[in-house]
Amino acid sequence: MTKKTGNNHLGQKKLIRGEATFFLQPGERLKNGIEKVRVLSKRDGLVLSAQEGFQDGDVVRRPGDRWLVKGPCEYVPPVHAELITVREEIPLDKNEGIYVRNIKNGDVKKICGQTYMLNEDEELWSKELPQEIEKLVMNSGIAYGNADSVIERKRDKTRVISYRVPHNAACQIYDYKTKKARTVFGPNIVLLGADEMFTPLNLSGGKPKRANKIRTLHLMLGPDFMTDIITVETSDHARLSLRLSYNWHFKVENEAQGRELFSVADFVGDSCKAVASRVRGAVAGVPFDEFHKLSAKIIRASVFGMDENGKIRDEFYFPANRLLITGIDIQAVEPTDSRTRTALQKSVQLAIEITTSSQAQMARQEAARIAQEADGRLDRQKIKDENKAEVARKELMILQSETKSIETTGQAKAEAQGLAEAKRIAAQSRVEVARQNAKASGLRSKAKLEMLKLEQKGELEYIKQKNEIEASHKDKMTQIESKKFSDMITAIGSDTLQAIATAGPALQAKLLKGLGIKSTLIMDGRNPINLFSAASGMMGAVGSQ
Repeated sequence: MTKKTGNNHLGQKKLIRGEATFFLQPGERLKNGIEKVRVLSKRDGLVLSAQEGFQDGDVVRRPGDRWLVKGPCEYVPPVHAELITVREEIPLDKNEGIYVRNIKNGDVKKICGQTYMLNEDEELWSKELPQEIEKLVMNSGIAYGNADSVIERKRDKTRVISYRVPHNAACQIYDYKTKKARTVFGPNIVLLGADEMFTPLNLSGGKPKRANKIRTLHLMLGPDFMTDIITVETSDHARLSLRLSYNWHFKVENEAQGRELFSVADFVGDSCKAVASRVRGAVAGVPFDEFHKLSAKIIRASVFGMDENGKIRDEFYFPANRLLITGIDIQAVEPTDSRTRTALQKSVQLAIEITTSSQAQMARQEAARIAQEADGRLDRQKIKDENKAEVARKELMILQSETKSIETTGQAKAEAQGLAEAKRIAAQSRVEVARQNAKASGLRSKAKLEMLKLEQKGELEYIKQKNEIEASHKDKMTQIESKKFSDMITAIGSDTLQAIATAGPALQAKLLKGLGIKSTLIMDGRNPINLFSAASGMMGAVGSQ
């Protein structure tokens, strides 16, 4: 109801912001009661929808329009708009993300590694996964045996699916939008896009191999080994159970070759079947006795093949998925038929007995031969020892005769040598005494010379210091006299000295002037004057007057 006309305007809305006091008019009511002003931070936002057309500042809103109001601000929705939802910024690490769907065109995109706020035309989108892949993603990407034993964990379906690819492993992701597959090698983290999906693998397992025993999202590149049990039959219809172990790895050098890894869905089952087929074919063409003796060579030749030189190759390559088998280990060979097993055990026991008896006979023969050889060596050694004893006896007799001759001549020779040695020692003693005396005399002369040098050096040092002291004394006395004379001159004054110096000549000049003498010459006998030069000087002086 308007105050001017008093008429009701049904369906109209009015916004009143406080502070205000008013009464509800007849037919009026509060829509949602008294509401608070919304205070938005810089991380908050409001999504609004226009219920009817109105002017929102400089923008004209039409019915059904949606827009986003972002903080920081205080905001009160207009009466012609409806609050749809409240937005908040979503902080995301570089390994985190969300799926966002545009409600206008339906496009879904992945947002990672930033702080993101949904706009007015966006909403969070939940990515659904097949149940099998869901369990694998939540359980490290691998499951063995029965799938019911896998622990199920819940995940936020609006968050980007992240999967850690282990070291030395590969994972394939297929994009249904671009219809292209990409291979990711570990260690790495896969952030699954909106249109991407993992390529699961169902591998064979167990012994013997059975299909679909292992489910995984990643493929290990090796090197590793796998064990299988196969049943073969020889040409004489002996059935055997072989337990074989294969060493394998994938021969991958770049990402383009990595796409071929997933071209075979079950590489374990296919490779084991291929190897088993070759082994069965090779064993079927040989009898049991030959296979029992040459089992390793027959199996390796059947799997790896022979080269042009007739030598067994070292590897078996599968070009479809670049799988390389590098070795085969025969862990066990067991007959499947009980009669064959019994016959084999008997033959083995008989072979062991024959081998044992032959080895015992050979040992007895070898012992007898060794005993005869020992007797012969003993006899030869006796003869050699007797010969050596005779030679030693002969040498002893020779030495005894030489000893007697030495005893007769030794005493005289020893006396003569002793006398000569005594004389030699006495002569050496005299020479040594003379040498020591000469050395002592030289030491005494050297000591006297050193003492004389020291005395002279001391005397020179004394004279030098004395002269320096006298010179220093004379310098100081000269400085004292000079300072004394200078102080006297300073005390008398320059004017007084000048007066004293000119007083005598001035008085003499006045006396001569009073006597009428214009010039005079005063001399004594001790200081003669050159009269020739003096006369010339006088005449020159008179002439000038």
